[in-house]
Amino acid sequence: MAVAESEPLVEMSHIRVAFGGVHAVDDVSINLHAGEVIGLVGGNGAGKSTLMKALSGAHPPNSGEIRVEGRRVTIANPRDAKLYNIECIYQTLALADNIDAPGNVFLGRELTTMWGSMDDGAMEDATRKVMGRLNPNFKRFAQAVKSLSGGQRQAVAIARAVHFNARILIMDEPTAALGPAETSQVRDLIRQLKTEGIGIFLISHDIHDVFDLSDRISVMYHGRIVDTIKKTETTADDVLGMIILGKKPEQVTQKELAELQLPGQSPAPNLAS
Repeated sequence: MAVAESEPLVEMSHIRVAFGGVHAVDDVSINLHAGEVIGLVGGNGAGKSTLMKALSGAHPPNSGEIRVEGRRVTIANPRDAKLYNIECIYQTLALADNIDAPGNVFLGRELTTMWGSMDDGAMEDATRKVMGRLNPNFKRFAQAVKSLSGGQRQAVAIARAVHFNARILIMDEPTAALGPAETSQVRDLIRQLKTEGIGIFLISHDIHDVFDLSDRISVMYHGRIVDTIKKTETTADDVLGMIILGKKPEQVTQKELAELQLPGQSPAPNLAS
């Protein structure tokens, strides 16, 4: 049965993740549609990375429900997540520095010839095809990835996910520590993924990335969702207020608003977690 256009790619309902007696994620519900980017933001310890680990199988939830294309699923480990076309690109990228781009795209899933040897030609051809969709200017297929720029390394990690049919992509701080040109390159990659119908959860501390790339923004505070809003219906100041105070804009008092704008105070907190 075809999935209705309005049905989310993934729905997480009433998710709880506890570490001892502490609920790192407490009754969180969130969904993601095809071709959509959800910006997931919050202060240190807000729970956004833990929530995504529940989806990627790195730390299964204690309770709650996950549905992929309308079907309830159990994700007990990263292998389960991959079965449902969920891929995660962590800030560290998990690339093997001493091998080339095709070797990294097929790392752990290498193609072999009928004689059992590595089929380097087939792996390079496949990598060229997927990279042609994502970044046609990429030409350094034979060089070890340690010699690539940060943006090019991101392209290799994304190519690996896309080649193996990712439909739901979790990106953790994809532009961290990148220069302006490389950041622009990664943003272009994300826009290309959207056109291919891939849904993306974007964890980012960079409010500019969030507003540039997201369709909706979900703000977490102390393990809960403060609100999920359309980017076009909010402002950076409203989002920062939710991150710092854990309140929707209409709940913030004038006094609290003034305190957020004290002279000399940094307007943007560290949102990484």
